[in-house]
Amino acid sequence: MGHPLLIMNVASLCGLTKSGYQAAAELYNTYHKEGFTVLAFPCNQFGAQEPGSEKDVAEMVCTRFKADFPIMEKVEVNGSGAHPLFLYLQEAKPGLLGTKAIKWNFTSFLIDGKGIPVARYSPGTGASTIEKDLKPLLKATNTTSKL
Repeated sequence: MGHPLLIMNVASLCGLTKSGYQAAAELYNTYHKEGFTVLAFPCNQFGAQEPGSEKDVAEMVCTRFKADFPIMEKVEVNGSGAHPLFLYLQEAKPGLLGTKAIKWNFTSFLIDGKGIPVARYSPGTGASTIEKDLKPLLKATNTTSKL
């Protein structure tokens, strides 16, 4: 069994950049020793708010937010050019009223230790809200790994 993770689309020039990265860094810094990680996928699809490369994003995140989680490849999350991972996540965990499209930067998905999406969070969701769903997943992972 694997470990839980949070997958999110991110942008450096968004009004949610500070709160989004702070929430992700808080969760990562608190729980990474238990196997939890965050995978941040830069996306320039919303208001051209992520013009930089993956390297630019990683430097900014490490410097400004003291975040050490992985910055992945730059992707599209909606439409015909959407990355297959995000198409899968949208199908597995639709948004409000069953909408599948990701509406903005910092939409995130919590994945359990088996790779199954268990929750979708709208942009601006705080660490404490995600943490409530994460803790049982960590407990289940840690219990299973001890067997």
